[in-house]
Amino acid sequence: MYDLVITGGTVIDGTGSCRRRSDVGITAGRVVEIGRISAESGRRRIDAAGCIVAPGFVDVHTHYDPQLMFDPFARSSCFHGVTSVVVGNCGFGIAPARPSDRDAILQIFARVEEISLAALRAIDWDFETFPELLEARDSSLGVNASYYLGHSTLRRYAMGEACHERSATADEILSMRRILREAMDAGAAGLSSSHSPTDCDALDRPVPSRLSTYQELEALAVELGNANRGSLAYLPFSAVGGLSPDDGDLLIRLATLSRRPVIIQGLGARSKVDAPTATWPESKRFLDSARTRGAAIYSMLMARPFVRTFTLAAGTTLYEGVPAMHRLFTECKSIEQRRARLEDSAFRDAIRHGIDHPNDDPDEGSTLPPPRFDQLTIDRVESPENQRWVGLSLREIAEASGRHPIDAMLEIALADDLGTRFLWRTDDEEWREGTGAASRHPQMIVGTSDGGAHLNRDDGADFSSYFLRYWVREWGVWELEEAVRALTHIPASLLGFVDRGLLTPGHAADVVVFDPDLVGPGEKQFQQEMLGGARWVSSAKGVRATVVNGVPIQIDGEMTDDCGRPGRVLRPGVPAPMVG
Repeated sequence: MYDLVITGGTVIDGTGSCRRRSDVGITAGRVVEIGRISAESGRRRIDAAGCIVAPGFVDVHTHYDPQLMFDPFARSSCFHGVTSVVVGNCGFGIAPARPSDRDAILQIFARVEEISLAALRAIDWDFETFPELLEARDSSLGVNASYYLGHSTLRRYAMGEACHERSATADEILSMRRILREAMDAGAAGLSSSHSPTDCDALDRPVPSRLSTYQELEALAVELGNANRGSLAYLPFSAVGGLSPDDGDLLIRLATLSRRPVIIQGLGARSKVDAPTATWPESKRFLDSARTRGAAIYSMLMARPFVRTFTLAAGTTLYEGVPAMHRLFTECKSIEQRRARLEDSAFRDAIRHGIDHPNDDPDEGSTLPPPRFDQLTIDRVESPENQRWVGLSLREIAEASGRHPIDAMLEIALADDLGTRFLWRTDDEEWREGTGAASRHPQMIVGTSDGGAHLNRDDGADFSSYFLRYWVREWGVWELEEAVRALTHIPASLLGFVDRGLLTPGHAADVVVFDPDLVGPGEKQFQQEMLGGARWVSSAKGVRATVVNGVPIQIDGEMTDDCGRPGRVLRPGVPAPMVG
């Protein structure tokens, strides 16, 4: 008897090979047979008629570190076929952490990743060191997880409060190298870091990794390379506005010093208007050059557009790079205060100037560019006189009414007592064309869900469902076999997950069963958070089952009652022990 059989489906094994009608037999958490298997030979059965049976999806970029402490299944990702998540990205992690460090770490997560403090306060600190974190998680996960050692967290542990004030001394760098070595020996995914000027803590200070010198980062890259496993996830200083030649040279040095894969963000389809050096031809030239020089540099590709709503009454963090606009939300807590500020002509002038000249000086705060007016539309209004603007972009409204777009935005909002709902969508033809071209490059990784983060704005956990519906089924840019490979075998191989990413005998039985004619993102709902507050939650369509190490954890969008905690910590180069 098999523990689980999946019958009547069509297997796509993750190699890119042609699909084939086959049943799958699973025992002790591993695939043991693929072929003709009777339904009666399994203690448990999943009927996959009309469905694709594929390896579970690997999400390379998430911030589920805190959430996994109280939600071991990484919801919403598990509903979209994700069986393995990588956490500790962007230099932010929850270990190592002394008790005196914990509040500072949580404030970084709260500010940069917009994770609610209620959720962060739920962390049970049953660990201090990084090895202790992995040991504690080994038997408490619902999905598989791999943990980067975050550079900001590492600097805090090695330097204390000074990590926010200065570069590290030679002795402090040696201490960081020792901690990194211990983390890699314990099974860390690698090192993550950031020099992005968009990353500030709750006190508006640069996060600790931003104060590191390139010499410090290079020393850590060498130490990572000594482990001969893992990867370096890094957000360069110029990633947001377009990769600079100096940052390109730095990335190549990091890759050659470590001889490990370097995974960045920011390359791909970008606007020629707001980021003229970040277009796909520029990005492709850099990636091709790095490859010819033997530097294994990859970039995460956000193959799903931003689709976010907000009101000025509730506030938004999308204008952190426009100081005057951002102060509207940080300094004015009531509707009355915000109305009064917006009706002040001097303040309105400051906002208008800030929108036209967003901050580009990291010493002055975040350099996050504001949403473009041609991508920002009126989604819902309450005042009858403004109903005519629903569905139009602020650029179109400004042209029709002879106003600056920000004046049009603010006046419409004031008429609704700031309750007007605005919609930011980036999925225009330019985005689709550029993203489609970028997605086919061998050094671009489909992903960047940011799972567990920014849930007050959106839930990006539907990246895999979106990719399968639009890029495969509707737009035909990808064949299904290659799309599955991009979501499974490629990231698993890159990260060193030796028994994941393929549906083949001997490999771990991480499986997703989905209907190729129905799969796609479902509804987004703003729901009560598990621990209070509210968050966006993304449902899925057409995903029949998600199986982790041979155990079904969700069937047709409902969590199973008897799944236990089948997830495991994934360590590069080491097969994870199976359930039981």
